Amino acid sequence: MGRTSLKRTLVIANYDQIIFGNDGALMAIREMEAGKVLVVIYKEKRPDDGFVITAFLTRRLNSLNQRIEVWS
Repeated sequence: MGRTSLKRTLVIANYDQIIFGNDGALMAIREMEAGKVLVVIYKEKRPDDGFVITAFLTRRLNSLNQRIEVWS
């Protein structure tokens, strides 16, 4: 497992917030530094099985805050 894969996995396991994405996806959010978050978009087939679609860093927190929160 590479560093990028490890970071994605850690964000999903140690999220600050989970919000609903599009088409049944979930978005795990983890603050990396002040005002900057890593967003990991993933889908779960079952509670113990899923896959990562993509991940990205962003400072555009307003668009994320408009989504419905699942967990925090």
